[in-house]
Amino acid sequence: MPDKKVLRRIQESEQEADEMIAAAKKEAEEIRERAREEAEEIRERAREEAEQETTERIETARAEIEAEREEILAAGEQKRERLRETAEGNVDEVVEYALDRFREEIDAQT
Repeated sequence: MPDKKVLRRIQESEQEADEMIAAAKKEAEEIRERAREEAEEIRERAREEAEQETTERIETARAEIEAEREEILAAGEQKRERLRETAEGNVDEVVEYALDRFREEIDAQT
């Protein structure tokens, strides 16, 4: 019959092994949980950075579009002003031409 001391030591060793296994499983679960949390934090940071970059690109594009719009409007305003000045400069000539044509028609009818 085995000695009681040997049996007790075997039982204690088995208990220690069970405790070590339980502790290792608990630690493994904690590591997995931390890894999940870190992965979620990384995903969230990446999403936020992507949103920030998208916002910055949109703002840059809007600023560029607004600058181009202002240039187009300024060029259009200059062209309109040149056309107005040209038209105003031609008013006397157009009136004189119209009167000459009117007089020619009147003379042709008489």
